[in-house]
Amino acid sequence: MSASKGLHPEAAIGPIAVPAATPAWRRGLYLLVGIAVALAPLVLLESFHLFQLTMAVIMALAVLGLNIVCGYNGQISLGHGAFFAVGAYATAILMSHFDWSFWATLPVSAVVCGVIGYGIGFPALRLAGHYLALTTFSLAVAVPQILKHKSIEDWTGGVQGLFLVKPDPPAGLPLSPDQWMYVVTLIVAGACFLLAWNLIRSRIGRALIATRDNPTAAEAMGMDIASLKTRAFAVSAMITGIAGSLSAVAIEFVAPDSFSIFVSITLFVGMVVGGVASILGSLFGGLFVLFVPNIAEAISKAAPGVIYGVILILFLFLLPDGFAGLLRRIGQRLRIRP
Repeated sequence: MSASKGLHPEAAIGPIAVPAATPAWRRGLYLLVGIAVALAPLVLLESFHLFQLTMAVIMALAVLGLNIVCGYNGQISLGHGAFFAVGAYATAILMSHFDWSFWATLPVSAVVCGVIGYGIGFPALRLAGHYLALTTFSLAVAVPQILKHKSIEDWTGGVQGLFLVKPDPPAGLPLSPDQWMYVVTLIVAGACFLLAWNLIRSRIGRALIATRDNPTAAEAMGMDIASLKTRAFAVSAMITGIAGSLSAVAIEFVAPDSFSIFVSITLFVGMVVGGVASILGSLFGGLFVLFVPNIAEAISKAAPGVIYGVILILFLFLLPDGFAGLLRRIGQRLRIRP
């Protein structure tokens, strides 16, 4: 019992846990309200704004993948933009060269990214802190250059990239391609968020948190830390790769320069702003990284980077534990009140 007190796994996952005493009818009501809110943009938003919201959900999914390995397993990765790029190119190559349907490319993209993530997980066993950060940073720098290489230019399109076409709605649904892509993104992202939510609350998830909080105690309790770290990297890479696949089809274009190191940095910023080790925080992180740069540019077109930096500093100063931490504190105060 003393070891479990030192690990505090419940503290890391408490903010998003559903209370056991919540009635089933209330959970069902919350679900229906959530679905209604998620589908409302189909009617309320025009094509461009719907596309922006679609990309926000995609970025939230990518941040979720990063959060699994950084937030819940305690490893630092600055290279998840590489998995995002690999997933996008896996889908783009299969759709462009082999006429695969988008749905068929998703499992292939997930498997390819998972295998690469599992391979990256091995050096993570020997590296920690800034050494691991620099290794993953190098991966994010190298992947765009590899995609430009002449030996694979026929497949990747080289610097020119590849063009795609959004899938049409099936069965004659009265939806535009942008509306259908938004629905597809909601379905895929919702499934991934649900799987991640269940994973973190499973025995494996508790082991990940224990490994993060106190690896020595976790190893003494018989946990296979090496296996946990490599599996965490694989699952993380799979989720981020799926987000890359969705991005490729939503934008209808992939090119190496679209996946620079700034993608990895943006995902990391989104994780910190949304809330480290928070499933819900990943959603807010995706919204932040997509819309805040646009807000900064609207405020000052001459120096949007400066405005973005000021907004980010103020945000982290006012909410050091992220947006999820704010929601956690609000929820605690509401529960304390009679």
